[in-house]
Amino acid sequence: MELLNVRGLTKHFAISGSFGRAKQVLRAVDGVSFSLNADSVVAIVGESGCGKSTVARLVLRLIAPTSGSVLFKGKDIFSLDKKELKAFRKSAQIIFQDPFASLNPRRTVYDTVSEPLVIHKLAPRAEMRGRVAEILNKVGMGTETMNRYPHEFSGGQRQRICIARALAVSPELIIADEPLSALDVSIQAQILNLLHDLKRTSKIAFLFISHDLRVVRYFSDEVNVMYLGKIVEHAKTEELFSKPYHPYTEVLLASAPQIKKRDGSRVMSDEFKEPSLAAGDTQVTHHPAAGGPAGAGASRITDLGDVPSPVNIPPGCSFHPRCPKRFAPCDKIIPELKERDGRLVSCHLWHSY
Repeated sequence: MELLNVRGLTKHFAISGSFGRAKQVLRAVDGVSFSLNADSVVAIVGESGCGKSTVARLVLRLIAPTSGSVLFKGKDIFSLDKKELKAFRKSAQIIFQDPFASLNPRRTVYDTVSEPLVIHKLAPRAEMRGRVAEILNKVGMGTETMNRYPHEFSGGQRQRICIARALAVSPELIIADEPLSALDVSIQAQILNLLHDLKRTSKIAFLFISHDLRVVRYFSDEVNVMYLGKIVEHAKTEELFSKPYHPYTEVLLASAPQIKKRDGSRVMSDEFKEPSLAAGDTQVTHHPAAGGPAGAGASRITDLGDVPSPVNIPPGCSFHPRCPKRFAPCDKIIPELKERDGRLVSCHLWHSY
C-alpha cells in the first residue's frame, strides 16, 4: 500500500542581495517526486547542501512548500485542518541528526518520552510510567534512566531516547534525517541494528536520509540520488549499487572510502565517512552507456571542482560543469527524469534524440 506520495515538491528561499543588489532565489528543492510504500525503506542520498533535509521538513509540514504536494495515505498534508494535522503528527515522526540538540536539557527521559503520550492521550496517568518503561526497553534503555537528564548520557544513548520518543505514538512513518552522522562508528552500528530490528518487528516505513552509502545499501529498499535540489536517479538499492546509470551516482559510489583486498578487489572501507567529490580523491568507473561494462577502464578524475551554488544553478544539466562524460546537449538542455530499464534517470547519456 502506498503510504507517501510526493509530487513536484519545490522549496525556494528568497535571499536578500548585498550592497543594494536585488533579492536572489535559492532553489533548495526543485520539483522532487517519489513515493514510499508501507513497511519499506526509501533512502535519499547526495552531498551536503543538495536539499535532503529540506525535503524531510517539507514532508513533515515543518515548513511550507513553494509548490507541489505531499500525499499521506491519499490526503494532501498541506490542506489538513488542525484536527487532521494532529492525527498526521501522530502517524509521522522524525529522528534528527543531532540527538543532543533535539532533546530539552531541562527535561528528564521520562518527561521526554511521556510527552507525546500525554499530547495524544494515549495512556492514562496511572499507566504512564509503565508505558514509558516498555518503550525504553524497546530501544535498549533501562527503567533506571527515567529520572536522568540528556547531559548524563552518551551520544548513542541520546539517540536511543530520541528513537523512543518517536516510537511512543506508534507511528506508521519515521523520517530519519542523518540519524547516525553525529555518532561514533561503533555506536552507529548499534543504532542502525536497532532501526533495522524496529522496522522488522513494527513494520514501520522509513524515509532514510543519509550520506553514508554503506548504511543506505544495508538498510534501504530503494534509493533516490539528489543533486542541487533535484532527483537525478531512482532505482532499487541493489540495482543502483551494482550498476549506476547517472554519472553523478557513479562518482558518488566511487568516492566512498574503500580498501583493497590482497586479490586487488575493492570493498567498502570500515570507516563511516561522508563521500567527498573534492579534487584528486575520486575514482570513476567506466559508464556502461559510454561503451563498456561498469568497472572496466577505470579513470582517475583529478579535479571535479566545487559544487555550484543553488542560487546560480548552471544551465542545462546542473551536473555538467563537473561531469566527466558531458557532451553537446549537456550545457543547453535540462534532462528530464525518464524511465530506463525499470528505473528513473535524468541524463542525456540515457536519452535518445
